[in-house]
Amino acid sequence: MKTNPEKFILDACCGGRQMWFQKKQKNTIFLDIREVEKGSIKLQPNFCIKPDVIGDYRKLSFPDKSFKLVVWDIPHIMGKKINGIIQTKYGYLDKDNYREDLKKGFDEIWRILDDYGVLEFKYADINLPIKDILSLFPQQPLFGTVTKKGVNNTFWVCFMKIPITETETSFNTDLEVPTSSPPKLSPTEITSPNPNIMRSL
Repeated sequence: MKTNPEKFILDACCGGRQMWFQKKQKNTIFLDIREVEKGSIKLQPNFCIKPDVIGDYRKLSFPDKSFKLVVWDIPHIMGKKINGIIQTKYGYLDKDNYREDLKKGFDEIWRILDDYGVLEFKYADINLPIKDILSLFPQQPLFGTVTKKGVNNTFWVCFMKIPITETETSFNTDLEVPTSSPPKLSPTEITSPNPNIMRSL
């Protein structure tokens, strides 16, 4: 599929576009593997999934280096079929094949991401910890943060496709996952200057 040069953002798993302020952002292609009609959820009758393109992030039809920004908000519930409101809204990860599916998804997204493009990855750790998910990816994130919502944590993780000649080729599997609160400092650490810093001035 050829891409319109004005469409340089991809939401690879858009769902109902809940996280978008601009739900019809003109430079974005909203992609999902399915459609859900209004009225499918009685408690939320206006909810629907209407992607611009029906497609699978494991096998994208776009040419290499098509997008400057990719948003990837994967399902966070394990399952084998749609069952209940949460899975109707967000889908599910196949409990038997999620590792292979996510590896394929990342490789495809990395392929269609332009050099110096950004991948914004979002994941809620209801069934699996974030470190288990990130360990499936061959690239190391630059940074990320976590927000707590109910019993689970929602992680936002940022990758950039820096050409291989300008970055390290090795992948650090011992990632330090961001926590929901910064480390606490003692009153002495807060008020006392670092003597090593003072000596270097």
